[in-house]
Amino acid sequence: MTPLRIHRLPTAIAAIALLTTLSVDPSSAFAPGANNKSPIQSLPTRSQTANTIFFTTSTSLNALGVFVRKAKEADVRKYCQDGPPESVLSLLQKIKDSSDKDDEVELPTELQTLLTKRKGTITIIAEYKRKLEGSGFITDVLDPVLLSPVFREFGAAAVAVLADERTGGCTYDDIVAVVEEQDEALGDVPGPLPVISSDLIVDEIQIAQAADSGAKAVTVTYGVVGEEKVQQFIKDAASLGLEVIVNVGTAEEAQGAVNAGASIISVTGVDGSDNKFAVIESLSIPEGRNVCTIANILAKDNKALEEVEEAWMCRDAGFNCVWVSDALYKAGNDPVEHPGAIISTMKAKSSVKYASPKARSGKGEGAREYLGDILM
Repeated sequence: MTPLRIHRLPTAIAAIALLTTLSVDPSSAFAPGANNKSPIQSLPTRSQTANTIFFTTSTSLNALGVFVRKAKEADVRKYCQDGPPESVLSLLQKIKDSSDKDDEVELPTELQTLLTKRKGTITIIAEYKRKLEGSGFITDVLDPVLLSPVFREFGAAAVAVLADERTGGCTYDDIVAVVEEQDEALGDVPGPLPVISSDLIVDEIQIAQAADSGAKAVTVTYGVVGEEKVQQFIKDAASLGLEVIVNVGTAEEAQGAVNAGASIISVTGVDGSDNKFAVIESLSIPEGRNVCTIANILAKDNKALEEVEEAWMCRDAGFNCVWVSDALYKAGNDPVEHPGAIISTMKAKSSVKYASPKARSGKGEGAREYLGDILM
């Protein structure tokens, strides 16, 4: 069995703790609000039948993947029991109406086109979060409405918000805040950036919630839901005009995502540009289809700027885009190494053959000078 590569170990630990308080039968189909009087109970039951597949998927999941999934299911169940707003329920009904039709849903491609530039260039997705890996809440991070324009003005192609409160400290309210700030740039140069809801999707109501918040895309993790649910979620999202970024960790998952209809895949939880490229190197893409590939850059546990160098290497390997999260916040709001400076440097046309942004000592000395030279 191929183990699911999960980078966020704190998530799994939190999930295990949460599971000790739950009495959920993992063999039963998960239907939000099925045993309560939540408004969602009155909706058609496609999610009830479809989720039988969700629990019997043949996708190889290790214990951590199962725990994380179940913790998120509990979150979604509580959201439904508390009573989602009518705007979300209306969008959920639209998803259901679309799924009842046999007509082929036309997939939106605006984000895919935006992230895919000419060969030799790289685009950046900047992820906003309030918590770093294993370090709790960030004490010096700016509010989303203050960082959002920084991402835009320094050249990011899109903004992601880690909307899973357990792992990123953010909620869908943060998505709304970023969307509203980006909309204020309408008519300006640069203009508004599309916002991505980066959540662990396990049910279509989360897609409706993302659309209601103003997001233009959602993330779906292949190793958590499997090929059949990926395919269904792509269709569900398309019915609301949303695109789907499918997170993958192995070559098998990447091919499965493409087979399911994914047009954007992100290699996550894999360290090193060579290992990332190995995930997409042998992709078989049907004729006439284009697939945008994203490399998720993991933050290094040091003060150097190795993440910038890795972004350049991923660009040279053929990736279209890099997804940057924790690495943006390593230096807080330092005037030289702030999130905008990291984004600009990753987009620079420099090459590891001629320059290196990381410190030679491995402790960060000299990194600021490299970064400053590149930005000039």
